[in-house]
Amino acid sequence: MTDLAQRWEDRVMRAAHPIAFPALLASSRPVQRVPGLGVLVRDAALLRDVLMDSEHFTKNGPGAPSDLWTPVLGPSVLLNMEGADHLALRRRLAPLFSPAYVGALVEASLATSMAALTRRLSAGERVDVVAEAKRNASAMISQLVGLRAEAVDDSLFRRVSSITRVVRLSRPRLTARQAAEARAVLAELTAHARDAYRAGDESTVPGRMRALDLGEREAMGAVGAFVLTGTETLVSYVPRLIALLSDSGWMPRLAADRAGVEPAIAEGLRVTTPSPVMLRSATADASIGGVRVRAGERVILATFAANRALGGFDPEANPAASLKQLWFGAGSHYCLGAPLAMAQVRATLDAVLDAGGAAVVDRAPARGVLIPSYERLVVAR
Repeated sequence: MTDLAQRWEDRVMRAAHPIAFPALLASSRPVQRVPGLGVLVRDAALLRDVLMDSEHFTKNGPGAPSDLWTPVLGPSVLLNMEGADHLALRRRLAPLFSPAYVGALVEASLATSMAALTRRLSAGERVDVVAEAKRNASAMISQLVGLRAEAVDDSLFRRVSSITRVVRLSRPRLTARQAAEARAVLAELTAHARDAYRAGDESTVPGRMRALDLGEREAMGAVGAFVLTGTETLVSYVPRLIALLSDSGWMPRLAADRAGVEPAIAEGLRVTTPSPVMLRSATADASIGGVRVRAGERVILATFAANRALGGFDPEANPAASLKQLWFGAGSHYCLGAPLAMAQVRATLDAVLDAGGAAVVDRAPARGVLIPSYERLVVAR
């Protein structure tokens, strides 16, 4: 990774987490206990071991994702489930994320806006990639909840994003008021999703869920989870990938030869890690890399630190290939929505490359957000 690319990535991370980011990078130990936070894991192999060990480490329990999501989404969504019930729900949702289905979904939702993006860049227009990513995320939300695309505007997007803006490692739970506000936003969204589900409208995701024999409560929980977890990560990653390609000099190389697109996307995911930290709760006494973990302790998986340990952005060497997409998790909780996310990323990058590529001309990191991102990233030919 060039000095310019590294500097901007560090600025994006620090803007989001000015205290936690440098603190989590301060130690070179693979595992250590951090008073007041939990057991920190920074080594990729050990991190994967924890993700694969559902006997000792769970998404439910003190300090785990359930603390955040259960008060908002209820007790039975993929984000806070374990065991046989989790696997059963995952299997039933899997057809929604087959390559054929997500390809058609992205084509239906984004083809027009992607063509417009290529035309605008080709004409010499300056384009804010963050604004584009938000519009595309809104279009996908409209498919998820059965809304008209124009009904999912910036105001609704900000309300969805506001749910997670207040979350920090030191306070991973929402207050009662914040949880109530989050439920109100989701109630507004799922009201439309319920209509689509009950109508059996298979042009929408809720209608497809009914066709797959998901119960209404399961379907609404899944819709809420997809909206909350998928929206911000994509709005974070797409602009950061474009910035990385511009800053590192890879943009014109990919515009001339698309063979490097997939390694570049993988390397971008490794270096940026849009979900930089994963959380687990220990269900029983265990050991991670020789450090004892007590039942009930929180385990902080510093995925971004583990990924970055392999060096800077380098699609040619492609160190990301050795990590087996660790940024999407591992084991039974490997991100079910990864194919949909990747399809959206490819569509946007293809649109930029179809215009011959683009370079960053103006930018500003977002401050006070959970998922590190740009507030503004303006590019032009």
